[in-house]
Amino acid sequence: MEKNNDSKFQIKILPSFIEEFGIIVNYIANELCNKNAAEKFLIDVLNAIESRSLYPNVFEKYVGKNKTKKEWYRIYIGNYTIFYTVENNIMKVAHIIYSGRNYETII
Repeated sequence: MEKNNDSKFQIKILPSFIEEFGIIVNYIANELCNKNAAEKFLIDVLNAIESRSLYPNVFEKYVGKNKTKKEWYRIYIGNYTIFYTVENNIMKVAHIIYSGRNYETII
């Protein structure tokens, strides 16, 4: 899914993010039986990504133990962390992970 907006950078949501995000929203809505919280979380995540797309590469880079070739950036939303990369003028949103998890196994 790609989105054009008035920002300098295009947003590209990768399938890995869509899958992880769907699991989280489904868990909040159905397992925790809190559809309002799931909807608020969904809106907060989408707004954070949209807001960050204005200047996605001016934020601190994530440096993990496993040195990867990609430069990763983070967005914190409650107990979750969104990971994205910036390539050319595209902000590629790749993962949303519970902040208590070990990022190194995923990133």
